[in-house]
Amino acid sequence: MKKALDNFSKQANVYKKFRPTYPLELYKQLLAHVPETGACWDCGTGNGQVAVVLFDYFDKVFATDLSEAQISRAMKGSNITYAVERAEKTHFQGNTFDLITVAQAAHWFDFDAFNKEVKRVAKNNAIVGMWGYGLLRIEPVIDELIDQFYVNVVGPYWDSERKYIDAAYETIPFPFDLIEASEQQSMGVSWTEQHLEGFLNSWSAVQHYRNKNQNKNPVPELMKALSKVWDDCAEKEIRFPIFMKMGKVFK
Repeated sequence: MKKALDNFSKQANVYKKFRPTYPLELYKQLLAHVPETGACWDCGTGNGQVAVVLFDYFDKVFATDLSEAQISRAMKGSNITYAVERAEKTHFQGNTFDLITVAQAAHWFDFDAFNKEVKRVAKNNAIVGMWGYGLLRIEPVIDELIDQFYVNVVGPYWDSERKYIDAAYETIPFPFDLIEASEQQSMGVSWTEQHLEGFLNSWSAVQHYRNKNQNKNPVPELMKALSKVWDDCAEKEIRFPIFMKMGKVFK
């Protein structure tokens, strides 16, 4: 099995504070296809932002992550059970879940092992939803600076799995009965320069850069350039394109 990668324990506090949240419309697309709402599994839950939404729809929510630091900071709910486990090998009994979700994490998994585990723990006709989001967009002059940073500064420090994000999950194996999304989703947020800086510091490639360059952080230099074109607006509207694979499990 592929070696497990934990790129987010070190900056778990930053991740929880600065990562964007997913729109309610995304969950509605998934839930429209879910046959029952007894139990769901949010895999690679991170700070629990998906689990805490599913809390309102399912009798029981189980959420797992490889990172103990992330799990310890996860959002709480009376019917949410968290566990530190690999996605590919869990303690769950077979035929348990009506919905399995993976948000911005599937690209880290051993695909064959994980898909096998999904088929084991999912009920027949259960829904699987895997989604992520691409590079943020603000306005052309700012986007150009961020793109240059993404490709040329921290680009060599991204893990190889980042290619699946760049390909919008089109190249991830998905052996389930594909359901086409009814509409394209995106996330919209309103951020200050400081919030954007916090988000950039949560990137795994930034952490890898620092580890390889005597802890030098490349983000402040980018922020210095951004401040010259940010103008006098305290906050700017930011969009993240969302991509999703959704399917049904047949046994």
